[in-house]
Parts: sequence; C-alpha cells; structure tokens
Amino acid sequence: MNREDDHAFSSARLYGVTTSAWDEVSTAVAAAPYPVAVLAPDGERAAHCLRELGITTTSWLGAVVGHTGGLLVDHGWLRILGSGAEALPDILDRAEPASGALPVAYDVLGGMYVWATNPAGRPTIRYFGPDVLDWEDLELGYAEWLHAVLVGSLDRFYGTLRWPGWQNDVSAVAADQGIHTFPPPWSKEGKDLSTVSRAVVALSELVSLHQDAARQLSGQDS
Repeated sequence: MNREDDHAFSSARLYGVTTSAWDEVSTAVAAAPYPVAVLAPDGERAAHCLRELGITTTSWLGAVVGHTGGLLVDHGWLRILGSGAEALPDILDRAEPASGALPVAYDVLGGMYVWATNPAGRPTIRYFGPDVLDWEDLELGYAEWLHAVLVGSLDRFYGTLRWPGWQNDVSAVAADQGIHTFPPPWSKEGKDLSTVSRAVVALSELVSLHQDAARQLSGQDS
C-alpha cells in the first residue's frame, strides 16, 4: 500500500467512504497490452482476507483481494494473489506476520513479490529474482507497482528471462505450478533460457528451492 492507499483507508474508516478502487483496477486490466485473466472470488474468503489484512476495497490491494480470486497476467507468467481461486492460494496463505512481509505475487520461474516496509519506513514492493537470488526494493507502493504491471512493464522487466515460445509453455502451466530450469537461472550456464532444460514443478517447491539456494550461497546455512 502506498501513501495514497493509506489515505484512502483512513478516510474510509473515519468518514464511512465505501467507494471501491475496483473500477480503476478493472479499467487498467482491460487496457493491458497482454492477456489478464481475472479469477472469480469467493465472497466469504474475500471478506475474511480483507478483515485479516485490515484493509478495504478503497485501496488497489483491497480491490484485488475483495473483487478477485487473483490475477493471471501475461499468459499466466505473473500470478497476483487475491482471495484465492482454483489453484491459486489466497493472499494470507504465505503471509509472514513476524517479518511484516506480505507475499502479493509470484512469477512462473519462482520469483516472489512481497509488500513490506523498507528502511525509510515506507511500504513498498520488493522482488526476489531467481536469476540473482536476492531481494530488490522496487521503490513502488502496491498501486504504483500493479499499475506499472498492467500498462506493460513485464516485457521489459523479464526481457532476459524469456525464451522463444514461452507464451505457449507458460499458458499450459497451472496457477500453482512453475517452470524449473536447469542449469538454474542464477548460474552462468543458465542465463540463456532458450538453451536450458525446463520442467513443470509445484510453484511452492520452486520458490523454496531458490530461497534455499540463496541462503546456501550466502553462507547462512553453513
């Protein structure tokens, strides 16, 4: 949630404003330069997630959680979490209350996006890349980040991590699955994903695999 989201949430609580941000989000979804599938929400699960997060649909995050089970962006390359649907978990499924980090999306290669407070005290989106095995602060609030995604930033952001025909490969992968590449994308031999072997695996296992590799290479498990 960025500062605008914080203001909207405060206004809703103080003044009873109930205007949803879903109209803005859905307009951006419709105008996206690549396909975006909106998964239908379950009303009870959506309400539960909103209560647990302490947010309303006046923010972009709340609108996605309250009005969708999740978003499958660009042939399913990016899976943005909502209140859960089909094979996609809800946004609370892997929340980390102790660290204050809220996972908000995963990509098909096992990359992970979380919404967390940065050292300056501002909640921003951070990305763990399977090609670098490290976290990067994107310095964007949730609404800013999602807007950038929906206007076409994925083409540039993932430009070096795609291979000829990736659209068909990714479209055939379920929302709870990812594509494991070997050699891994963080290795010198695995940088060119057109030459590596690819296999469909459980997304949770793929995310854990990259996280474990990061800890081992940094010496945290030694």
